Amino acid sequence: MPDNIDPQDPRPEIDPEHDGRLTPESSGDPFAKEDHHAQDTLPVPAESSVPAKVDPPAQPPANPPAAEPKKDDDGDDEEDGMLRMSFLEHLEELRLRIIRALSGLGIAFIGCIFFTNELWNAVRQPAVAALKQLGYPPDLAQLTPTEAFTIIWVKLPILAGLFIASPWILYQVWSFIAPGLYKRERRLAVPFIFSTAGLFILGGAFAYFVAFRFGLTFLLGIGSTMGVRPYISITEYFDLFVNVILGVALVFELPILIFFLTLLRIASPRFLLAHSRYAILLIVVAAAIITPTPDVMNLTIFAAPMIVLYFVGVFASYLLVLSREGRRFPWGKVILFLLAVAAVIGATLWFASIKFGLHWTWKWPFLIK
Repeated sequence: MPDNIDPQDPRPEIDPEHDGRLTPESSGDPFAKEDHHAQDTLPVPAESSVPAKVDPPAQPPANPPAAEPKKDDDGDDEEDGMLRMSFLEHLEELRLRIIRALSGLGIAFIGCIFFTNELWNAVRQPAVAALKQLGYPPDLAQLTPTEAFTIIWVKLPILAGLFIASPWILYQVWSFIAPGLYKRERRLAVPFIFSTAGLFILGGAFAYFVAFRFGLTFLLGIGSTMGVRPYISITEYFDLFVNVILGVALVFELPILIFFLTLLRIASPRFLLAHSRYAILLIVVAAAIITPTPDVMNLTIFAAPMIVLYFVGVFASYLLVLSREGRRFPWGKVILFLLAVAAVIGATLWFASIKFGLHWTWKWPFLIK
């Protein structure tokens, strides 16, 4: 130790071998470490008067690559799966679908020819029942030599074949419009075919068993008290039969029409409910045109199911909107409510039968003693 250093001086000792620098031991820092090789081999750069060269900032590319379109979770974009066809290709596709639909109708027509007798007996049965009820002979008149052949062996099998081949015809219709739909919309093929064909057949059955029978009895009985005896031509009878059956069958497609208007975003459930009074007015006017009789009872028989079908279509469009918004319909609560209503009605009918001796019939006023 040098003689000129005071032992009481608190300053750290300077090691002369390190050029006056503090050693880790002398600095009092137990965690400090020294890399003697790094300190010996790495010289301290001298400050230069020349400023360091600074690189210019990187410029963004002139034409950045376009980002790929983001796909939906279902894997279909707005244009996914949609076929692009020219006008002539559309016409060729339409011709092909019409030929296939007519081929199916032709096969159904040939099959119905073998059951012509059974079909004609079913067609003439409402006239037979109405004439017997009015006390007239249950016969239809043939006025021309070819009338029976044209009606029984040509027109009747075509009408029956149309109902039988309706699922195939509707499938061809869907196949024609499906290329212009999105992938998620093409999934509605099976529900569309079965619901449309089912409503068409259900409408024909309603017209045959309910509407046509009531209307025919009223029409044939108008002149019974005035000395008028009906002679019904099979041509006039069959034309009336076809008008009523096909008219009501097409009217029963009203829910499908409303559903497609909602699918194409032309209408919405809110709009349909807000303008329901105008829809009911149009339904009554259409029922008055289709109804073969002018009385209120038959008009109600035609109009009431059409009004119910309108609100069924509104409900179907509401379910479609819920599906678009990712919501679900509370089916459990609705089913419980309907069961409760059915239980109340059943209890009321049971109480009426026990207390007042009434029982249910399928004729007006439905509850009789």
